[in-house]
Amino acid sequence: MMRGTDVERPFGKDRVCAVIADRTARGMISQMRRGLRLTRTLELRLDYLRDARERDAFLIWLTAHKPQATMIATCRSRQGGGQFRGSRDAELEILIQAANAGCRCCDLEIEVARYYASGEIRKLLPSTRVLVSHHDFQRTPKNFQKVIDGLRASGVRGRSAVKIAAQCHSISDAVRICGLAQGRRDVVAVPMGEVGMAGRILSLRSGSQLAYASVEQATAPGQLSLQDMQELYRASQITSRTRVYGVIGNPIGHSLSPLLHNTAFHARKLDAVFVPFLVREVRDFLAAITPFGIRGFAVTIPHKEKILLYLDDCDPLAARIGAVNTVVIRNGGRLYGYNTDYVGVLRSLQSRMHLAGSRILLFGAGGAARAAAFALAQAGSQVCLTSRRPERAQSLARALGRNADVQVIERSALKQESFDAIVNCTPVGMHPHGGSPLKSSELRCQVVMDMVYRPLTTDLLRQAQRQGIDTISGVEMFLAQAYAQFEIWTGERAPEGAVRKTILAALQREEKSRKRK
Repeated sequence: MMRGTDVERPFGKDRVCAVIADRTARGMISQMRRGLRLTRTLELRLDYLRDARERDAFLIWLTAHKPQATMIATCRSRQGGGQFRGSRDAELEILIQAANAGCRCCDLEIEVARYYASGEIRKLLPSTRVLVSHHDFQRTPKNFQKVIDGLRASGVRGRSAVKIAAQCHSISDAVRICGLAQGRRDVVAVPMGEVGMAGRILSLRSGSQLAYASVEQATAPGQLSLQDMQELYRASQITSRTRVYGVIGNPIGHSLSPLLHNTAFHARKLDAVFVPFLVREVRDFLAAITPFGIRGFAVTIPHKEKILLYLDDCDPLAARIGAVNTVVIRNGGRLYGYNTDYVGVLRSLQSRMHLAGSRILLFGAGGAARAAAFALAQAGSQVCLTSRRPERAQSLARALGRNADVQVIERSALKQESFDAIVNCTPVGMHPHGGSPLKSSELRCQVVMDMVYRPLTTDLLRQAQRQGIDTISGVEMFLAQAYAQFEIWTGERAPEGAVRKTILAALQREEKSRKRK
């Protein structure tokens, strides 16, 4: 089970910092109360308050109530990605007021720190820890040492630390930013942007003194919610010994794999975390395996076939399929690939029908379709293939070999054909876009299965249900393939009951919310 370190930290025991940002004092106070349920470290974004009256009201409340928390006062200018429009003198004056109200730390922009003579800020904030920060919302700086030297030479002496927050355009950028914290006790490293999201979590493993998470609204690109940071990723318990797993894909925001595997790790009391990586180039991600301490990863669209080029070895079945959705990192950093989609397809369909001798249409010819085709051919089914790109269907048919009962069918002929089951192997219908890959008139079958698992009931499945056709949600395949992944990575049996309950509850809540809208 993951445990936080007991070493004294410059910003208090809790390294996950709740970001409090609202236009009114009442809103700030409400967010503080919610944030304190999950952490005792809070960043108070005073620049978000709409005017001096609201700021005064909030600081008066703070002085009177003195919350038992490490409070970091921030008043960020527009230039620094904030909302404050006043002068640098006014910005510093607000931070002095916040320190007098009980904030033990102030986040000072590098531009403000440089504005004052050496030692002046220390005189104005004599007993307050100062976090001198550099923000770059456009790119990751090439010369980090120059940035750090500049922060440390800003004139703030004594109880000070430095923060570097920069936009990431690659996983490599996130690795570089996180690496700034290694071996340093006075650095806060913040990778920004969607590509940097995994790095926000893993920065704590690298040694960053803080990771920021929003109570209500994100104040920087890629910032996670406090609830996700603490309850989904259990970030406050991450140490340098925590094993890291993840899922790579593009897009990746829809994936429920982090919820599934983090639930499993928690149920089995494993010191491990599972994070999502937005990966545009596989090679870029692979370079992050060693610095991030990655032990294994899941592969989703569009990398299931491409990843084969980078493996050191592969399960023979996965090699025949020509697609991999699971990679384990073995001794010496060797990458070994598996395909657990194969297991997911079989377990899902076998629960509803006898596969030997059945006629099953696979719509699509990508990595997921390849796994399904090999699984069904081996089970004795006649595999029928239809794809938006017919040449891919033909290629898959050839890969199945002469012994397989396989047929490629033109899309235009589907209304005249009939099947025991139809399986959607494309991402069409995935949350949040919706839509169906097939028309109602093309659903000439007894069973429709959708590999898309989010939403729980896709538009395709609704079409089938209206026609009285039996349906199989993609969640069944998703769960089955993930159980196999967990066992490959950990050598332990997956806690199927706990995982199923958590995933179904999440999907059902999402579906109810969508209906209310």
